[in-house]
Amino acid sequence: MAFQSRVAPGSPEFATNAAAIRALVQRLRALEARAEAASEASAARFEARGQITPRERLARLLDPGMPFLRLHSLAGYQVDTAEEEASIPGSSLIAGIGFVAGTRVMVWVDDSGIKAGAMGAMSLPVTQSIQAIALRQKLPLVHLVESAGANLMKYEVRHWAEGGRIFANLARASAAGIPSVAVLHGASTAGGAYMIGLSDYVIGVKKRGMAALAGAALVQAATGEAAEDRALGGSEMHAEVTGLVEYLAEDDAHGVALAREVIGRLDWNKSLAPRPARAYAPPIHDPAELPGVIPADPKTPYEAQEIVARIVDGSESTAFKPDYGRTTLCLHAAINGFACGLICNNGPIDPAGATKAAQFIQLSDQAETPLIFLHNTTGYFVGTEYERAGMIKHGSKMIQAVANARVAKIALHVGASYGAGNYGMAGYGFDPDFLFAWPNALTGVMGGAQAAGAMVSVMRQGAERKGAPVDEAALEGQREAIQKVFDRQADAFYTSGRCLDHGVIDPADTRRVLGFCLETIWEARNRRLQPNAFGAARM
Repeated sequence: MAFQSRVAPGSPEFATNAAAIRALVQRLRALEARAEAASEASAARFEARGQITPRERLARLLDPGMPFLRLHSLAGYQVDTAEEEASIPGSSLIAGIGFVAGTRVMVWVDDSGIKAGAMGAMSLPVTQSIQAIALRQKLPLVHLVESAGANLMKYEVRHWAEGGRIFANLARASAAGIPSVAVLHGASTAGGAYMIGLSDYVIGVKKRGMAALAGAALVQAATGEAAEDRALGGSEMHAEVTGLVEYLAEDDAHGVALAREVIGRLDWNKSLAPRPARAYAPPIHDPAELPGVIPADPKTPYEAQEIVARIVDGSESTAFKPDYGRTTLCLHAAINGFACGLICNNGPIDPAGATKAAQFIQLSDQAETPLIFLHNTTGYFVGTEYERAGMIKHGSKMIQAVANARVAKIALHVGASYGAGNYGMAGYGFDPDFLFAWPNALTGVMGGAQAAGAMVSVMRQGAERKGAPVDEAALEGQREAIQKVFDRQADAFYTSGRCLDHGVIDPADTRRVLGFCLETIWEARNRRLQPNAFGAARM
């Protein structure tokens, strides 16, 4: 039976809620546009060099009219610089899942319009994240290469050490039977040269592509040799002498066209049986209403099924143990015809809710049903009553179940996601297949007010134990400072900037995003790979 919504789209409350969410979505789009504008400001230089911009390369690579799921669009936001107006999100790369020659692939574009594509503070986490997704979802990787590499002015040895994981991931993906295609549009030196060497197929652009362990300046500094970049590592040399380049392109556009051709020739879907056609009805309640469903005040509770009714087929779901552990909802439903289980919060998780969720997770695992977690919880209940009821034991059951479930897991922060409740709901540390956040989402160890209250209480008790006078004005100042720190870090824009999710999405796009992810997961679970002992070696 379809859920009967109590939300009134024409009400003042709905309008207030929608306005608050839309303001946050506008902030998201403005930040994404900031990165695009910063990159496109270099368009004249690209044209003078006979090149096309990174975003034009991406547009030519992707199949027209097909969906593209952007990932990590806020990466690096307020990380490289604390000055909000000067912070350019994206970490000098564009990543996402899209279609190339009819094949679903992971796309990685070096945004060389921003600082020549030099890696930012969060470039490594983004790269490793998309590589992990590509491996998990069995997606070929297409990398459009042109990068100044690591920013040596901000060198840290840990970045160099972590960078090795990118190369290991390329080798392991190749050995697993997942190919990578690199288009060498410009320079790729030092460690970046191994991005090319470890790709399975390399397309080099004439006169522009360049891969070398050291450019001319470094060679002269290190050895005294007066070399020339093209001789050291130009695409033509690698195509004729080293064999590093398989295909030579006349220009950027031709290089992208060759990448499309290579992907098409893989016939990647040849072993993928067609998915049985399943008729399904769209939600009765419009997904576009979602911004008005979420209260503008994050402290105001609301019914999670109001969200579910706007993302699942026919707005229909079947509740599992609805009268047991009421603040935790476990629902059977479908999205775009894909059966799924949903676990949602209507507040903190109590012992009964944790037990119910643990059983539901295990049953979903038994039936090979993907799980979707809609986070809106302050965590597990605390207090004498709940401790005596076994909150630790029952919460641990839920965490055990989610950590070991073999089915696909998609997490979405739609409101609060605090403490161990985040863990039980397949949070960041539990490596869900996909993890997205709404722009109003808040996440952290606990809310700012609670953290400040707890720490001020500890300070007051410490002073009292020592017999010292309690300076209430100073404690209130401490309370405000602590709350500010916690609240700032809970913000979805802050956490996404640090790659603690795969991206912030517009709530109105939720059904489309979840449907796309479920299709991607279905393909991965039904695709046969041809692994080998080693990655494809260059001969």
